Amino acid sequence: MLTFTDLAARPGFRITAVNCRDDHTRWSPAEVREDYRVVLVRRGRFRRRTAGVPVDVDRTMAYLGVPGQEEHFAHPAGGGDVCTSISLTPALWRVVAGEDARPARQSVYVGARLDLAHRRVLAAARTGDVDHGVTEELLRLLSVTVGQAVDGAVPAAVRPGRDDATLVAAARHAIGVAHPASEGLLPLAELLGVSPYRLSRSFTRELGVSLTRYRNRVRIGRALDRLDAGEDSLAALAAELGFSDQAHLCRTMRQYLGHTPTALRRLLAPRSP
Repeated sequence: MLTFTDLAARPGFRITAVNCRDDHTRWSPAEVREDYRVVLVRRGRFRRRTAGVPVDVDRTMAYLGVPGQEEHFAHPAGGGDVCTSISLTPALWRVVAGEDARPARQSVYVGARLDLAHRRVLAAARTGDVDHGVTEELLRLLSVTVGQAVDGAVPAAVRPGRDDATLVAAARHAIGVAHPASEGLLPLAELLGVSPYRLSRSFTRELGVSLTRYRNRVRIGRALDRLDAGEDSLAALAAELGFSDQAHLCRTMRQYLGHTPTALRRLLAPRSP
């Protein structure tokens, strides 16, 4: 029996927790999909066969699926397994791997860096910040994975002549004026004509903080302005500032400021002389 739980999703990608309780030792019927997938095991192990070649998949070995490929699965060990499946559209795959890039290998060794990147994606998904926090961690994971699977993979290049300082200034302006594209790392990179890798890395090199952290700093500043002005609806404030819900707003403000919005409202209230 298979169960699927979506952890984060946007038009270009979907991150799903897959719980499989099958214990069949024989190969399953052929499965064919039209997306690219990175599948990492969180618990258990199973077997995957493509082009007649079987591979054992466990916590030390992930796999990369490609569109149009026949896959077969078997679970000779029993006991069930839990995986994280990251699905990418062909368009997003080209962004992260380069035009016309196809994997030279589909088995990916899960070393310490990739294991940590996987855990950080799952942690980011729990925050609810899909457009920035999850996307930024996902790009780090894909950078490690693509580097192993695709020979000579090079993410899409930055527009010629644009240095880090210029790029970061343009991104900061878009965030500062609340341009619709600034709601997500991927659309912001597209607006600026750069790869999401380049945008993310340029922010860290230029400012010493991640793009996600910078955007949250801006949003928190706006939230403080509103609380200082007497805003009493946290749900409306969260929606207006692009948080997934009121709980996401409260978690973020506690993380950055050590206080909930309710406590901050009290701290900002005028005091009697």
